[in-house]
Amino acid sequence: MKATGIVRRIDDLGRVVIPKEIRRTMRIREGDPLEIFTDKDGELIFKKYSPIGELGDFAAQICDSLRKTTDAIAAVCDRDSLIAVSGPARRELLEKPMSQQLSELMEGRSSYRFSAGGAELPVSQASDKYRISVAVPVIAEGDLMGCVLFICERGGSGATELEYKLAQMAACFLGKQMEC
Repeated sequence: MKATGIVRRIDDLGRVVIPKEIRRTMRIREGDPLEIFTDKDGELIFKKYSPIGELGDFAAQICDSLRKTTDAIAAVCDRDSLIAVSGPARRELLEKPMSQQLSELMEGRSSYRFSAGGAELPVSQASDKYRISVAVPVIAEGDLMGCVLFICERGGSGATELEYKLAQMAACFLGKQMEC
């Protein structure tokens, strides 16, 4: 655990303000859920809660199925990082923070499909090698939870209609699973 040197008091309603610098660094936005842990030494640990992260194993199985069906790299991300990746990009992208462009694309809640000659959008801050081929947001009960992606290497070809439709189906399915 890393000390920040920042001290905050609890107010009369039991609230603590998380400093803006920490919220920005940790990408914590207003309304984001935080999970609270305690340990035997009396420490409190706040961790960003990812509802779609709870489906991590399930998301990995979906990515593997999409990979077998299309032979393309498939991924699922929550609102901050890639939680499941299939294919050769797994080691470079799994659990890495998403790019600012992908974050903005998701916040717009619209699907994206790369076409030849269009602007290439990076997948992650951690690697410049991979680009978004298809991105479809996962929405559950009106809330943005994450995104289903097909990924190609830089300079790769545009997405196929099959990849686009499969990403839409997978995003819809994940959204329904989170509503249960």
